[in-house]
Amino acid sequence: MHGNATTRFDDVALISVASQLPGRVTSSDDIERRLASALSRMHLKPGLLRRVAGVLERRNWAEGESADTSTVIAAQRALAEAGVDPAEVGLIINTSVTRKHLEPSVAVRLHHELGLPSSAVNFDVANACLGFINGMSLAAGMIQSGQVRYALIVNGEDADDVQVNTVARLLGSDIDRDSFMSEFATLTLGSGSAAAVLGRASEHPEGHRILGGVTRAATQFHELCVGSVDGMFTDAKALLKGGMELVMSAWKEARTDWSWSDMDRYITHQVSAVHTNAIVKAIGLDRKRVPVTYPHLGNVGPASIPITLDAEKATLRSGDRVLLMGVGSGLNTGMLELAW
Repeated sequence: MHGNATTRFDDVALISVASQLPGRVTSSDDIERRLASALSRMHLKPGLLRRVAGVLERRNWAEGESADTSTVIAAQRALAEAGVDPAEVGLIINTSVTRKHLEPSVAVRLHHELGLPSSAVNFDVANACLGFINGMSLAAGMIQSGQVRYALIVNGEDADDVQVNTVARLLGSDIDRDSFMSEFATLTLGSGSAAAVLGRASEHPEGHRILGGVTRAATQFHELCVGSVDGMFTDAKALLKGGMELVMSAWKEARTDWSWSDMDRYITHQVSAVHTNAIVKAIGLDRKRVPVTYPHLGNVGPASIPITLDAEKATLRSGDRVLLMGVGSGLNTGMLELAW
């Protein structure tokens, strides 16, 4: 294997992880009621989101809430849990797909709202649903090299606009079954925010060691899932097939350097029942070690991994081995091991 075969860290820890969920719950039944005329015209049975995706509901921001302000809340909570003063943070990486504008970066507002020092490096990393793992790896490398002492990785997603636009378009008389299914994944999206604090393991023995991992790319599939605030268009079957092939390839290649067949917990990117079941079957994972949040939160993009990890942390014990696993449209995959 040439290039970036594997990455290892020996003095980096995840010190804390926190999340902030929206106050408004939107059920799949609610969305399908809005689409009732379209579903009837295309002879699609109600309950499609429940049956196919396994998504019962998702969260959306309520009045007075927003992705940015909630990301600040999640970051403040993470810093407090880590016992790290904002003045000590040397790096903040925003990994959100959601952004209100192209420039400046989302990170600059978060840097300001959190009161981070002017010396703190701040920027966005955009890599679809793999962004949070990428952000953690980048930050770990900077901590390992001595560039920064503490890093803050954040993410805030807002699915409202894209879902409103998608529902309006799907009600059009020119939409057929194929067009409907190409936008089906958009209806599974949810909103939420998360944050994690990373630092030196030698300074935080109570932290959770970030050991390293692998990343792999299959960019020949870059047109299978293309999205913007106007809509997300997906070739679901081809995307699943390409994603599984990429995950399996990365998993097999990683065996040279890593042993991940018997982890205590597999924290996977939350897409749908189909996606989770495919990964469990393809790799042969113990289903009981793969927690899911998509039934009630939907697909929260890059935030889904830290949100799921935050939900699971109360049940994790010192010495547990945890593998973060994600696939981002494009296609890219990343796997990162933690020693809890």
